[in-house]
Amino acid sequence: MTDLHDLPDAHLRVFERPDAPPPEAIDSVHLIGICGTGMGALAGLLKASGCTVRGSDEAAYPPMSTHLAEQGIEVLEGYDPAHLDPPPDLVVVGNACRPTHPEATYAREQGLVQLSFPEALAHMMLSDERRSIVVAGTHGKTTTTGLLVHVFQTAAADPGFLVGGVMQNTGRSYALGTDQPFVIEGDEYDSAYFDKRPKFMHYRPEKAIVTSLEFDHADIYDDPPAYAAAFEAFVGQLGHRDGLLALCGDDPAVAALADHTDARVRTYGLDASNDISAADLRVTPEGQHFTLTMAGLSRGEMFLPMHGRHNLQNALAVALMALTEGCSPQQIAEGFRTFQGMKRRQEVRGEVNDVRVIDDFAHHPTAVRTTLQGLRSAYPERRLVAVFEPRSNTSRRKLFEAAYGEAFGAADRVLLSAPPVRHNDTNDAMLDPEAVVRTIRADGPPAAAYPDADTLLPALVEVVRPGDVVVIMSNGSFDGLHARLLEALEAAG
Repeated sequence: MTDLHDLPDAHLRVFERPDAPPPEAIDSVHLIGICGTGMGALAGLLKASGCTVRGSDEAAYPPMSTHLAEQGIEVLEGYDPAHLDPPPDLVVVGNACRPTHPEATYAREQGLVQLSFPEALAHMMLSDERRSIVVAGTHGKTTTTGLLVHVFQTAAADPGFLVGGVMQNTGRSYALGTDQPFVIEGDEYDSAYFDKRPKFMHYRPEKAIVTSLEFDHADIYDDPPAYAAAFEAFVGQLGHRDGLLALCGDDPAVAALADHTDARVRTYGLDASNDISAADLRVTPEGQHFTLTMAGLSRGEMFLPMHGRHNLQNALAVALMALTEGCSPQQIAEGFRTFQGMKRRQEVRGEVNDVRVIDDFAHHPTAVRTTLQGLRSAYPERRLVAVFEPRSNTSRRKLFEAAYGEAFGAADRVLLSAPPVRHNDTNDAMLDPEAVVRTIRADGPPAAAYPDADTLLPALVEVVRPGDVVVIMSNGSFDGLHARLLEALEAAG
């Protein structure tokens, strides 16, 4: 983890922050960067808890701006120190803020009460009376968190939760809840400019899941050992008597985390040696049928309406945790069967002229590969066209160039856009999409690279034909490429 004192602007990052008053004494809250996915959800939780909430952002646009307006939460466009006058009881500083951010600077210089997003979530929503279950991992944590919440809800519970995506069943990404526990998607990214600890270090878990562990976020972690050390510190928090750590036993790096905790450890995965596993797997176009096993004994027949080995592993993690929370196998089976998934995770956006368009958040090379493998198993007779935008701080880096070259083997055709260039990028560190394309072509499907979505779209329209499945992968909007493709196919007849 980065030591703030080692940074050149440490004098702006290291300062005395006033202690936050008790949650019941906090009425007015201002969130800097309110339109981010996590910050918008936190704003909704604070509003639901009775606080007066407002916030600011560079540009307020749907769907978050619409959601906040529906909650009666004021959004101020642009950043201005005047937004903090009169001073609120609490300022929540988003991790996109730099030390020179005008509102963050004002809050620091005026000595306002300020917390990072994860600090505020823990301070306001978690307490000695509210247990937390935290779902962490490089991949799969959003789907796993959403599925766990849905299983609890199917079992007639009303947990609190915050997940980094929208649940298709309810259109929600958060709720205060009235029951135990509070379920949180635990992100390993850093917390704020004044707090470089991973977000998940703030959540005080009683129970936790770790789905996967593979080097990511190369912009804040120097190397794989530094990244792994963050997870080792996270699981080390679960040392109390009732602690439970659920680890994916199929992943050696995850299994090794058992050495860094004093909590009870249970494993799940497709290998039959795990505490929770699956047998008699049968894949259909609708999803995956399997027998849930515990210590080798059947606990019931299950159907998961999602595809891919990774999603089956995620479901096994949920089953393990749900059983420890008192859910019956029948309730788990019903939760699995009725789960409609998360937005932007293998989400079908539409079908025109027998061309199905799917949206997926995959951006890490492993996530791209497992997403394509899952879709290949779902559509074995259809041509699979993969479209990818390397937009995240990980995917834009040359460090992952070779891995992307090997990630598209399950596709029949691949189209890449060039990574967007940001102010602090250097040419020698940037991923070269043409180099990725050459690697893909060497042993895999035809591939081509394009400067941006505008130039890629006409080529994509020319490539697709009836019967194709097109999966568009990006951790951003990809300039609305999903909707634009459907519109173009409709116009082409």
